[in-house]
Amino acid sequence: MFTSLSDRLTATFKNLRTKGRLSESDVNKTVRDIRLALLDADVALPVVKEFTHRVRERALGAEVSEALNPAQQVVKIVNDELVAILGGETRTIRFAKQPPTVIMLAGLQGSGKTTFAGKLALHLKAQGHTPLLVAADLQRPNAVTQLEVVGERAGVPVFAPERGNVGGHDAVSGGTEGTRSFGDPVSVSRAGVAEARARQHDVVIVDTAGRLAVDADLMQQAADIRAAVQPDEVLFVIDAMIGQAAVETAEAFLEGVDLTGVVLSKLDGDARGGAALSVASVTGRPIMYASTGEALKDFEVFHPDRMASRILDMGDVLTLIEQAEKAFDRSQAAEMERKFLAAEDFTFDDFLQQMAAIKKMGSLKSILGMMPGMGQMKAQIDAFDEREFDRVEAMVRSMTPFERNHPKQINGSRRSRIAKGSGVTTSEVNQLLERFGEAQKMMKQLARGGGLPGMPGMPGGGGGPGKRGRQQQPQRKKSKSGNPAKRAAEERAAAQGGPKPAASGGAFGGSGDGPASPGGFDPSSIDPAQLPKGFERFLGK
Repeated sequence: MFTSLSDRLTATFKNLRTKGRLSESDVNKTVRDIRLALLDADVALPVVKEFTHRVRERALGAEVSEALNPAQQVVKIVNDELVAILGGETRTIRFAKQPPTVIMLAGLQGSGKTTFAGKLALHLKAQGHTPLLVAADLQRPNAVTQLEVVGERAGVPVFAPERGNVGGHDAVSGGTEGTRSFGDPVSVSRAGVAEARARQHDVVIVDTAGRLAVDADLMQQAADIRAAVQPDEVLFVIDAMIGQAAVETAEAFLEGVDLTGVVLSKLDGDARGGAALSVASVTGRPIMYASTGEALKDFEVFHPDRMASRILDMGDVLTLIEQAEKAFDRSQAAEMERKFLAAEDFTFDDFLQQMAAIKKMGSLKSILGMMPGMGQMKAQIDAFDEREFDRVEAMVRSMTPFERNHPKQINGSRRSRIAKGSGVTTSEVNQLLERFGEAQKMMKQLARGGGLPGMPGMPGGGGGPGKRGRQQQPQRKKSKSGNPAKRAAEERAAAQGGPKPAASGGAFGGSGDGPASPGGFDPSSIDPAQLPKGFERFLGK
C-alpha cells in the first residue's frame, strides 16, 4: 500500500546521511521532498500542509542543531509526526460495562463492511468473547446470504430474520421495490440486540447497508439504526484505495452518524495509501483496525507507531512476533527445542510443522515486508513465488513415514517415485534433499555451539578463533635478530636442531640475571673472531 511513499521518503533521508550538519536550505529541500511525496500518495492537502509545517519547525529547532546525528534526528521527527497524524496511540474496542457491547458498522457499498464483520467477530471470538452478527443490510443483493457465509467460516452465529434483497436489484428509498418490501433494517437491528441479550452474547456486530455514494437516505437510515440500538462503537469502514475522496466521505459520515473509530480495508492493495494518512487527522477519530486481505485471518489491530515504522522502512518486528506467537504451537516449539538441544536430526515431519505454522502467519511476502530494511529488496520479494511452498509440501507428503524420518535412505528409485507422486522432476527432489541435508548439518553445528560455517569470528567457523582456524593459519617466519651475538646463537641452535634462545631478558638474550642464568645465554661461548672489531671486551675474556 505505501510502497511509493516509502520509497520516496527513504531516498530523501538517504541524501541527508551524507551531511554532518544540516543548513536551513537542507531542511527546506527535505521538507519540499516530503511534501511532494505525500501529495503523490493522495494525502489530503490540509494534512500535508500541517504535517510539513510541524516537521520544518522542529527540524530547524535546537533538537536537530544540537544532535550528534542530525539526519537521524530528522528521521525521528518525521516518524513522530507520522504517528501523530495516524492517531497517536493504539485504540481497540471499549466494551460496555453491561453486556452486550453493540458495534455498528457503517460505510459505502463495496468498502468491505460485511467481510470485516466476520473478521472482527473471529478476532473477538479468539479473545474469549461470544459475538453475534446481525444482518441489517437488506438492500444490497444477497447481502444477508454473504454475511451468513462469512459467519459460518468464522464459526459465529448470524441473526437474519429477513432475507432482504435476493432479486438482484437494489432497493429504492424506503426499502420497497414496487409493492414488495425487503424488511425494516431498524427493526432487525433492534431485534438482534434483544436476541443477543436473551442468548447471553456479550458482543453484537450490526452490518448496515451502504450506497455507491453518500446520500441523504443512507445517512438517515444509519442515524435511525444508531438511535434504535445505542451502539457503544460506530466503526466507519473505508476503502484505503479511494484516495482524496476518503476525506469527504469520512466527514459526511462523521456529521451524519457520529463515528467513534475508523477501519481501513484493502490495505493490501497497490494504491498510494493517502486515505490512511488523512482520515484520522481530518475526522479526529482513531484508526482502530486494518483489513489486509480477503481471508478472515487477514486482519490486524492498527498501531500508529508500527505503521509509521513500516512507511519509513524500519520494519514492524512487534507485529511479526505477535503473529508468530499465535501461529506456533507451544508444545511443538518445546519439542523442537528439546530436539535441538539433544542434537537430534531435524526430520521432514518437523519441516511440515514449521511450514504449517508459517502459513498461519499469512503471506510470506507480507511477513518479509515487516522486517527492517526489506524495502530495499522489493523486487526480490515481489519476484518470489509463494507456490514454491506448495511444491515442496507436495514432495514431502509424497514420502512415506519412514522416508520423512530417514531422508538419507531415499535412494534413486524412491526419489523417482516421490517425483511422480508430487508432479515434479527428479532433479527437484534431489535439490530438496540436498538443501535439507545442509539444513540438518547446520542445526547440529548450532546445537554443538559451533556457530555457522564460514562466519568469521564465531567458534568453529571459518577464519574464527577456533582450533581449526588456528591450525589452518600458516606459521609466520621469524626474522633474524639485529644483534650479532644473538644472531650467532640462533644460527648455532638452528644448526644443532635445538630450541632457540629466549627472545626476552638481557641485552644478549639472557634473562638479565647474569651470564650463567638458568635457561639464559652465556656470552663466553661466542668465538671472538665472529664478532666485529671491539666487541670482544663485552665477553669478559
